[in-house]
Amino acid sequence: MAYRIFIDGKAGTTGLRIYERLEGRKDLEILALSEAERKDTAARKAAINAADVVFLCLPDDAAREAVGLAENPETVVIDASTAHRTAEGWAYGFPELSAAHREAVRTSKRIANPGCYASGFIALVRPLVTNGFADCDYPFACHAVSGYSGAGKKGIAEYENEARGALYDTPRLYALSLAHKHVPEMMKECSLTRKPIFNPYICDYECGMSVSVPIFLPLLKRKTTVGELFDLYATQYAGSRFLSVAKEESGFISANVLNGTNQMQILVHGNEEQALLTARFDNLGKGASGAAIQNMNLALGLDEGLGL
Repeated sequence: MAYRIFIDGKAGTTGLRIYERLEGRKDLEILALSEAERKDTAARKAAINAADVVFLCLPDDAAREAVGLAENPETVVIDASTAHRTAEGWAYGFPELSAAHREAVRTSKRIANPGCYASGFIALVRPLVTNGFADCDYPFACHAVSGYSGAGKKGIAEYENEARGALYDTPRLYALSLAHKHVPEMMKECSLTRKPIFNPYICDYECGMSVSVPIFLPLLKRKTTVGELFDLYATQYAGSRFLSVAKEESGFISANVLNGTNQMQILVHGNEEQALLTARFDNLGKGASGAAIQNMNLALGLDEGLGL
């Protein structure tokens, strides 16, 4: 018997990517609503409670409302919004972070899919804190660039509009108040007590993301070198199917080389005084739809890489 899957918010960017990855799988049955039913609460509630797994690809408030409609105790809800990433009772859907994270995803009925930028930051910073290299109040900063596909339907339309202004041709820095919605999960999953400075850019290409964290080595709690940091990540993510540690010898780190995959690469560069830690991945892959499908596979007891 096929598992029943419902994507609430299928018309959005993440929902469409999830659907595209799942539609050819013989082990799944995707529950579909008509255009008229898509915003009908009763129809959505029926689909949510008939499903084995529900993906919520909705704005935060709508995601909270959808969770309130889920009454079937066997239904697994995977929320791709920001609404539940720091909420009690929700597994944080990044199984590579620890054995406890993997077990929580495998056994939970409520899974919060990580934010795209947050995935890169946490993959870099959490090992530094948990392994005693950095204090929880280290003054972390994070620079990140993303393709415009992460800007939502309105943002995508602006970038793909042939009559757009010249300002869209350049990288655009945003979240100028330093209060980006991903910061709370960054802090929680890395056990940080000091809010990191986070400056993200949206750029004129469709997909791909790089997230960089610069480090002053003498300010770390534990004396180390760039080579030892490389080894730290290699050990931390040894055996991971989707996370790997690499060296970029070209002198450039391009953000779009992993597009269409669920892969994330950790890159470590620097000198005797400073290190530059970078994670690159597809913002709609390991940063969104790919991670959601990986979490679904684990929650259903399947091979985590199925369909990825």
